[in-house]
Amino acid sequence: MSAPGPGVGSPRRDVPDRELPDSELADTVLGRLTTLYPAAGNPFRAQEMVAYMKGVAPFLGIRTPERRALSRTVLDGTPRPGEDDCAAVALRCFALPEREYHYFAVDYLRRHVKRCSSAFLPVARRLVTTVSWWDTVDHLAAHVVGGLVAADPALAGEMDVWIDDEDPWIARTALLHQLRFKEDTDADRLFTYCLRRAADTDFFLRKAIGWSLREYAKTAPGDVRAFVADNRSLFSPLSVREALKHL
Repeated sequence: MSAPGPGVGSPRRDVPDRELPDSELADTVLGRLTTLYPAAGNPFRAQEMVAYMKGVAPFLGIRTPERRALSRTVLDGTPRPGEDDCAAVALRCFALPEREYHYFAVDYLRRHVKRCSSAFLPVARRLVTTVSWWDTVDHLAAHVVGGLVAADPALAGEMDVWIDDEDPWIARTALLHQLRFKEDTDADRLFTYCLRRAADTDFFLRKAIGWSLREYAKTAPGDVRAFVADNRSLFSPLSVREALKHL
């Protein structure tokens, strides 16, 4: 995704009573991770990655296939995590500066989100607002926050709050959390969210409106086409173009 330079995310929000939960599993994982990842770093590649990601964070310089192979080594023989383990691993990774650690945390949560309850949502919010940029936020939105809402539909009420948040990354998460819901998508909620942020000038929100509609169009093309036709004047050209890309 090409985009303008990074915006300023909101300050980190506290996660009461579980900032860094005690976890022997997290101790093991972070010990291995902070040994193997730096040893595989490439400073020249790191500079390229920093430039590509608009300087949002420093990088070690590990390409994705190599990073994921290293991650398998890090996790070899470790037990399945509980919810506190997931929180500890993710929060500790996001407390480290290099972006590859954040990617590890996102991959870990994607793999284990079904082991987390609705009480994990404040942790997910904290991660969304930490060094916010599309490369982590979008995966957290679709796979972690979306997974939590799918498991506990009552959390949709929290998304109703997030869509109006002054932090555009929180609002983007609300827009994108149903990306993988397909026929289970709450279309009324999706369309309402798009209209509530239609006038926003933020690039990432305009892009998210179009992306969320385009994805739902794979399930209900007629509904999306009609919705865009009825409200076209309210949306930016970017949102319309993205929404109708495959229609």
